Amino acid sequence: MPVVRKNILADATARDDYLAGVLALKQERTAFTTDRLGVPGPSAPVFTYDQFVIWHCWTMMTPVPPGGSPRKRNAAHRGPVFLPWHRVMLGLLETRIQQILGKPDFALPYWDWSADGDLGSPKDATVFTAAYLGGDGDPVSTGAFAHRPDDPAAFTVRIESDLDGMPVQSDPPRGLRRSFATDWPTLPTGDEVKSTLAYQPAAPAAHPTDRYDTPGFDSSSRGFRNLLEGWIPRDPVRPVHMHNQVHVWIGGDMAPGTSPNDPVFFLHHCNVDRIWEGWMNRYGRLYAPDMTFPAATYRGERIGDPIVSPLGPSATPGSVLDISSVYTYDALP
Repeated sequence: MPVVRKNILADATARDDYLAGVLALKQERTAFTTDRLGVPGPSAPVFTYDQFVIWHCWTMMTPVPPGGSPRKRNAAHRGPVFLPWHRVMLGLLETRIQQILGKPDFALPYWDWSADGDLGSPKDATVFTAAYLGGDGDPVSTGAFAHRPDDPAAFTVRIESDLDGMPVQSDPPRGLRRSFATDWPTLPTGDEVKSTLAYQPAAPAAHPTDRYDTPGFDSSSRGFRNLLEGWIPRDPVRPVHMHNQVHVWIGGDMAPGTSPNDPVFFLHHCNVDRIWEGWMNRYGRLYAPDMTFPAATYRGERIGDPIVSPLGPSATPGSVLDISSVYTYDALP
């Protein structure tokens, strides 16, 4: 029986379980130490939640193709694997929370940021009140993830990105940081979600998968994936859109490669995944590139290539296009 992912504002149980699950995973030690996961500095224990932070950061620095530039295209961003890769990550966190809470029916909630975009992007949106994720600040001082330096069970940032984008230990461990609307004033709106979902290729004889993504499968390619990720339309006045825009609007720890430090990351990406699922319900389980594209250029992004994932069994983009046996959403856009 699939679990049902719900809007966090509409399900208090999902909210409470998510908050409790994140805090529990923050205290759960793994068998790994920081040096074993390539994080410099003295050897320190790695906690389950922080594994996801390190994984995301390292993947952002893993170029596609090998030998290329991760800032042009990496194993989780700026290319077609963006949506499948984050789907795998969400699924693994969902499983970890189910296990640590002993609740196999737990489902990750999502934050519909477009609803707050339609309300003018309020900094005191419900999701950022004390009953949910807490608010703005350096450090965040309200809610379940508030900074309490004298409380060993309080939420603490232990891993952060250095100036080169690599994961390093926070010295000392610190509180969570947010800076709402500092680098961009608004969240995406419902009309922008509708426009992204309605995208169609201009060419009348386009291949069906061109609706998803097109060669050369990077941050300049045309397609739904790139619109949702937020690299297009190219506009010097407004350089961020959709997924990227949400990261920039929240700011603080949501800005660098260690963005999973902020638990809103998973609510945000759950909504991105929900939009993708709504798109596939409209147009089919489309993905590109397929395996006919050269490995030397696209290895790591083709439909049958393993997704970079040190935290669980290997998957491919093709294997996660239909997840209806694992989870569904209460509503699709």
